[in-house]
Amino acid sequence: MTIRPAHPDDAPALVALRRTVFPYLVRGEAATRRTLISPPPGSSMASFVAVSPAGEVVGFAAAFRNTGTTSRYAGQISLLHVHPAVRGRGYGSALLAASISHLRSLGLRHLRGYVLPSSLPFATARGFTASREVRYSGLDLAAALPPAPAPPPGYTLAPVSSITDRALFAVEAAAVADEPSDVAPDALTFENWRYDVWEDPGLDKDASFVVLSPDGDVASLSLLQRDGDRCWSDMTATLAAHRGRGLARLAKTAALTHAAATGVTNAYTSNDAANAPMLAINTHLGYQPTASTWSTLTTLPT
Repeated sequence: MTIRPAHPDDAPALVALRRTVFPYLVRGEAATRRTLISPPPGSSMASFVAVSPAGEVVGFAAAFRNTGTTSRYAGQISLLHVHPAVRGRGYGSALLAASISHLRSLGLRHLRGYVLPSSLPFATARGFTASREVRYSGLDLAAALPPAPAPPPGYTLAPVSSITDRALFAVEAAAVADEPSDVAPDALTFENWRYDVWEDPGLDKDASFVVLSPDGDVASLSLLQRDGDRCWSDMTATLAAHRGRGLARLAKTAALTHAAATGVTNAYTSNDAANAPMLAINTHLGYQPTASTWSTLTTLPT
């Protein structure tokens, strides 16, 4: 086998591999290529691929500094996965070793990763401890969505394409602060958010919606990434002062309705298992459980 740095030209193979292992994740070639060419600011990201003797890309992992948190668990191993046909041959172990070596070079010893339930034995055997469950769900947009609720008096819907990046960032930065997580997103900067969200090639700003409060400020949002006929609800949130009015359900229904009308057939999303309000909204909209992963934590020996 060969473990080497991922190249931008690997993007088509990586998208195909990801769709095989994680069919519910939505990230297209343009977004994948961009990350490989220009990783997130300050992340020092290194991406690795496993190549079979036949020259096929059969595995992937990314290792980087999570700049959005002050938690000691700032070392992140993301999307370590291997094609099902070649598992058990050492590819996963080799990718993990390359990732850990890179994070050690950054001075990071406290690491977090995500694994499928079937991969928990692999992770725990290598010193990781399961922490929190993340639930994935899917929605067939060929089926009728529930009727959209009427906006409360004074509130209005608007596409994200009609507002500024700063206005959107202010809401997301405030809203993510109380999301359940084992690594609090308490150091989100505008620069990194703009890279991750606003400039993401997959963000559909016409299918993403906000709800404006009576004073014209953004009160709620539902962001949607798209790759062909599939979409991903990247973030749905409401500012604390405006909760209890059904705004998140309003924004997300508008986003999914627009997506369905423009050719999207399948929608996906994920939520922490303890995020009862969003899980309830997804159930109302008709989402069905698709898969789950577990965040895992470890501290490397000195």
